[in-house]
Amino acid sequence: MSDKVLLAVMAHPDDETFGTGGTLALYAQRGVKVYLVCGTRGEVGDVDENYMNGFHSVAEVRENELRCAARILGLSEVYFLGYRDSGMPGSVDNSHPQALAAQPVEKVAREIAHYIRELKPQVVITFDPIGGYRHPDHIAIHKATVLACNISSNPAMVDDDLPPYQPAKLYFSTFPRKFMRFALNVSRLFGNDPRHFGRNKDIDMLSIAEVDFPIDARIDYRPVSKIRDEASACHASQGGGNMGGGLLGWWRRIFAAEETFMRGYPAVKDHHVERDLFEGL
Repeated sequence: MSDKVLLAVMAHPDDETFGTGGTLALYAQRGVKVYLVCGTRGEVGDVDENYMNGFHSVAEVRENELRCAARILGLSEVYFLGYRDSGMPGSVDNSHPQALAAQPVEKVAREIAHYIRELKPQVVITFDPIGGYRHPDHIAIHKATVLACNISSNPAMVDDDLPPYQPAKLYFSTFPRKFMRFALNVSRLFGNDPRHFGRNKDIDMLSIAEVDFPIDARIDYRPVSKIRDEASACHASQGGGNMGGGLLGWWRRIFAAEETFMRGYPAVKDHHVERDLFEGL
């Protein structure tokens, strides 16, 4: 697969690993050139003071963690768009002038299209239409990447003399909701409120569980599950160090070492579920 190129377009450091790390590591190991475009440096993420030693800002911590993970996953290069983390819905960070979610979609799309033309990926992956868990930056990147795939193929768009280029496939990282609904029902029995989930209680898991996207591709990353766990550990400030060990880590490696995708284009005409994102190429 030395002639194959995969481009992941994400919003924050850790998105590349927690959501698609197994897939990225698997294709990198197979010889695919895997690149990452990251919209922000995760400036408003929660970082314990213990992780700030030697760093001047949260952005420096998060970028350092991303570059650590990228080396382990085998990424060929990481590119930053340079926007600011917008925070969760309703946050004051939403209105920051450099917030990713506050930017015109076409502006961000043109920047992503530049990398599509330059890198010429056959496959592009990004977030699903609700950004996984409705994070404003994830949704913004989804919209911009979809538009970028159209812009990059448009001869009328002039960009540093780079010729038009159309990726063969676009995928959205997503996950099945059936088990999630079961887990939420169980969590209620223990007094948990699924509408206020996460470290800051700002994620409405019920609204996420209600949106069911089709699964058009399943990638079994068990051959590189250890690599994914090591990359996750790089994101220690975001809890990544706890994902590879113990009973949970063992269970995931044996039974849940799979990442799933909805295909954005070309349109799916049957119920065939792909096991390779480069299938047919």
